[in-house]
Amino acid sequence: MAKATGTKATGTKATGTKATATGEGRRTRSAAETEKIRVALVERRDELQAEYDTSISELTELQRDRVADSVGDDQADTGSKTLEREQEITLANNLLERITQVERAIDRLGEGNYGWCERCGNAIPVERVAAFPSATLCVSCKQLEERR
Repeated sequence: MAKATGTKATGTKATGTKATATGEGRRTRSAAETEKIRVALVERRDELQAEYDTSISELTELQRDRVADSVGDDQADTGSKTLEREQEITLANNLLERITQVERAIDRLGEGNYGWCERCGNAIPVERVAAFPSATLCVSCKQLEERR
């Protein structure tokens, strides 16, 4: 996986474009297209970051309230509150993971690898990138990964 990606990225940067038989020449985008994608990704990252910040502040506030409310709770109440807290933490962690994915997509865009599968090097279908802008694998490679 890393070997194929490293080879293609190096080849693209070192020579600019390669022979079209390897498909490397297709990796170029106009500056306007690249900027449009970058703006959309940055906006998405900022939305997710704002949602994450709100989630963390609400989690902190709820945690303070629960400490005061927990006096006299039985085991069932304590278990319910713990489950709720764990769910809230999981949601916050999921947001953080999505932020990381978008930041990675922004980095890949800057490197010229955005929209190309990290495993096989083929183009990721436009529909997939439109539905999931931070996709790094084509559909078939993603299916293979999920089977493991």
